[in-house]
Amino acid sequence: MSIMNDTVFMPSVLTFIGIPGLETVQCWIGIPFCAMYIIALMGNSLLLIIIKSEPSLHEPMYIFLAMLGATDIALSNSIVPKMLGTFWFHLSEIYFDACLFQMWLIHTFQGIESGVLLAMALDHYVAICYPLRHATIFSQQLVTNIGVGVTLRPAILVIPCLLLIKCRLKLYRTKLIPHTYCEHMALVKLATEDVYINKFYGLLGAFIVGGLDFILITLSYTKIFITVFHLPQKEARLKAFNTCIPHICVFFQFYLLAFFSFFTHRSGSYIPSYIHITLSNLYLLVPPFLNPFVYGVKTKHIRDKVAKTFCSKDQA
Repeated sequence: MSIMNDTVFMPSVLTFIGIPGLETVQCWIGIPFCAMYIIALMGNSLLLIIIKSEPSLHEPMYIFLAMLGATDIALSNSIVPKMLGTFWFHLSEIYFDACLFQMWLIHTFQGIESGVLLAMALDHYVAICYPLRHATIFSQQLVTNIGVGVTLRPAILVIPCLLLIKCRLKLYRTKLIPHTYCEHMALVKLATEDVYINKFYGLLGAFIVGGLDFILITLSYTKIFITVFHLPQKEARLKAFNTCIPHICVFFQFYLLAFFSFFTHRSGSYIPSYIHITLSNLYLLVPPFLNPFVYGVKTKHIRDKVAKTFCSKDQA
């Protein structure tokens, strides 16, 4: 690494600022973030244990839910420990290559989560619109292929982002990242060179994963609602709605925060950086924190299994 004309050539180490403007209170901000992290780990782990131990839950919907829980655990572990190290222990430095690896992990798990939400929407679509064909369409082989597909798609698409940064961008204005984790645009904006290709590919990758998934999920639920409204029995309509409500809640909170974070990185200069960075952190922390509660409360089979588990422990 060398410094030339106020620029840094290929920095070997980068430093997280944390939340710009809130550095003096970051130690307190870390407390609710840590609480959300612990609850997310416990809630999603319990969800995985219940689904694995209960044979009646080995169905496509619950398998996708288990994939969502595992992704949430991995995503939380990719960001929170380093974030808390920055907030509490001033361990804010990270090797450049380690930063790229963290970026790959975070964006990959974000993409997997988006893909799993799409898979769950399609499962609901087939279950409600074509109930007699659901078991045939969503075979074990198809569920396996979907799992492999939603994992490989973002994992492969993110790699060119890393290569474009590593191979194209040599000069940086500073070694300080105004963020709590390695995010693609946060790192690209530090470069002094032309970053048009980096921005374009980031936009393309975001559309292929998040944008396309959002469109397909919206179309799936539009078709589901049309079908549900035409059901003759009120009881059947309510049952269908109750089945979809948890997923719709997760869908909205995931994509609303995702779109806010995405667009403010590109055209949100008028938004204070501390608001942007705080909401970017919540975008990664809130879904893993809320998903076990949403699905645990609204999904009867899981709710009954949790109650049965804790009641048996109390009796023992």
